[in-house]
Amino acid sequence: MKTNELSTCFCTNDVDTCREFYQRYFSAKTVFDCGWYVNLCIGGNGYVQFMQPQGDMPTFSGTGVMLNFKVDDVDAEHAKLKEAGLQTAMPLEEHPWGDRGFSIIDPIGNSVYIYSDREPSDEFKQYYK
Repeated sequence: MKTNELSTCFCTNDVDTCREFYQRYFSAKTVFDCGWYVNLCIGGNGYVQFMQPQGDMPTFSGTGVMLNFKVDDVDAEHAKLKEAGLQTAMPLEEHPWGDRGFSIIDPIGNSVYIYSDREPSDEFKQYYK
């Protein structure tokens, strides 16, 4: 299979709240919005969708999903989001596998991990291909 794009869609009753959250905190741009379904572009190359359930579709339960956002300056993003009043779910810290990052929780329970690359420790260098 040759995949041209990968995106994630969450079925939720909180489409409006999610749209506003990602627009406000991640500068998401609306690609498509018919009210019950919204497609957001983040950073020019990442996409996330939120849709209200249609028919008997189940809604997303908010557990077990982590969205990863790689940024140039994780410290600046951390400061910006803390100043905006968001609470971190995981503190900003260095990780031996090769990043520095933190996480917050979005309106429907997704963990949003924001990070910048760092040099991995010797222990983890062997795992990079």
